[in-house]
Amino acid sequence: MKKVSLKDIAKKAEVSTATVSYVLGNKKCRVSEATKERIRAIAQELNYQPNQIAQSLKSGKTYTIGLIVADISNPFFSNIARVIEDEAAKFGYTVIFGSSDESAEKSWKLIQFLKNRQVDGFIIVPTENSEAQIEYLQEQKMPFVLLDRYFPQLNTTNVAINNFEIASEMVKDLIKTSPKKIGMIAYKNSLIHMEDRIGGFQEASKSIESFIERVGFNAIEAEVELALENLLQKKVEALFFATNSLAVAGLRVLQQKNIKIPNEIAIASFDESEAFEFFYSPVSYIQQPINQMGTRALQLLLNKVNTPELQEKTEILTAECVFRKSSQR
Repeated sequence: MKKVSLKDIAKKAEVSTATVSYVLGNKKCRVSEATKERIRAIAQELNYQPNQIAQSLKSGKTYTIGLIVADISNPFFSNIARVIEDEAAKFGYTVIFGSSDESAEKSWKLIQFLKNRQVDGFIIVPTENSEAQIEYLQEQKMPFVLLDRYFPQLNTTNVAINNFEIASEMVKDLIKTSPKKIGMIAYKNSLIHMEDRIGGFQEASKSIESFIERVGFNAIEAEVELALENLLQKKVEALFFATNSLAVAGLRVLQQKNIKIPNEIAIASFDESEAFEFFYSPVSYIQQPINQMGTRALQLLLNKVNTPELQEKTEILTAECVFRKSSQR
């Protein structure tokens, strides 16, 4: 079967081969949006497959992006990865995924692997103690954007949310029915997003007794159970989980102990989970702007790929509280 060429598409669309090349290459040209859409539709109809090797040699790009997240099985990261993948496809890019599992060592191996694959840039959810990896990418003049977390001491381009303010808002709602003791379960790390969530919790609960338990990423089930034992012994009347994975593990323990929510303890979580929908007491949670985060991270990265001299910037997006039965004592 003869391979479809730009000339074939141009003939059917009744435009020049150059116009087809500009449109399919997402380059600026004086063509109406209707014509652009018609060219793309014809290319799809004819099953046009661009010569990636030729494109790479001509442009110096591979049209691939490396995406490193903490855990692709976590709904937050899988959803944001899908947004980035779909958005990248609009610009002819393919995304290669990897999970760091909150390990700096694994993150470094992924960076090396993806760099050897000659990706055009990175979107990275950085792990704790990975500052040197970020500095390496800067030294190599490799375009990248940090997503969800960043290192305030490094001058990088970042997309994050208002963790401190939104955590404070949710915790204030948790204590509005006058509990005298509140607990929080968070991860053991010093990353800015976790510290800001803890800071928001502390700010909102400073007028009552508050307790914080920290658990490790690699032993969530056992450590969350122990953390909950400690908090229940302190007779907390409200609980705030720093992530959805911590909340799901916590709900499992509370159900096993037959603790009634919200009658005996009010709860809320940072991030949502499908499990929250099926729990007998729908869980209050903080909803992150996933579509906006993924889209903006991809846009900023492509800007850096195409214009390396751009100034670094941090964009803080706004999350929202979703109040449901679990926090309404």
